[in-house]
Amino acid sequence: MREISCNAIISSIKEMCIQATHYLSDDMKSALYKGVEKEESPLGRQILEQLCENLTIAGEDMIPICQDTGMAVVFVEIGQEVHITDGGLEDAINEGVRQGYVEGYLRKSVVSDPIERVNTQDNTPAIIHYSIVPGDRFRITLAPKGFGSENMSRVVMLKPADGIEGVKKVILETVDLAGPNACPPMVIGVGVGGDFEKCAIMAKHALTRAAGEHSSVPYVRALEEEMLDKVNRLGIGPGGLGGTVTAFAVNIETYPTHIAGLPVAVNICCHVNRHVTKEL
Repeated sequence: MREISCNAIISSIKEMCIQATHYLSDDMKSALYKGVEKEESPLGRQILEQLCENLTIAGEDMIPICQDTGMAVVFVEIGQEVHITDGGLEDAINEGVRQGYVEGYLRKSVVSDPIERVNTQDNTPAIIHYSIVPGDRFRITLAPKGFGSENMSRVVMLKPADGIEGVKKVILETVDLAGPNACPPMVIGVGVGGDFEKCAIMAKHALTRAAGEHSSVPYVRALEEEMLDKVNRLGIGPGGLGGTVTAFAVNIETYPTHIAGLPVAVNICCHVNRHVTKEL
């Protein structure tokens, strides 16, 4: 049995909050610079160059890449042979988020009740997804999610007869409706299958996959490539001001589903698509 202290978890998540909001991950940085080369619109290219400049300033001056430092979404893979000591796991995760946002001077955007809307002042609680895996691995993925793009996301319960063409239609319609509101260029996470909530969680998790890294399932990979091409032909472009780089990636996850259903979720993320993973 491997023991992991809550203190180590708190410290790690605190650092991850600050890292994710100030420095773009390597995959997203690469996608952004490649986007400058691919963009055919002069205005679109200018916007992408400004985003690159913003990225440099954020890293050098320790200023958040975006003023919306998001709601903390945490994916935890915990091995069956791991024992958490010195406290509760969920409390430790939230304490790490609290310290990261307070001590990192990050914007606190979480309200304690969806109707009464009183700010919690420390960006907690986080949204936490747990996965129990074999062995003694303990891996945390933190993905601070801004709500400009989150608000443009959708869950659609298709009929089985709608098939893959129905899935394609939902993806393209969702991106088209989002337009400039999702701060393009986007990364598009898609969940297909499962049920109402499972497809949404898959779509969110798909955003944590590196841009340019495709599914190992042949038809899913082909669908990702086709959708990226078609999304970039919509003409939305950087900042929604027209161009050929509307999205950097379309990442799709699938799961078995019921004979009567075909759930589809599309979770859009803006050009920063913050995510960082650490294994303790």
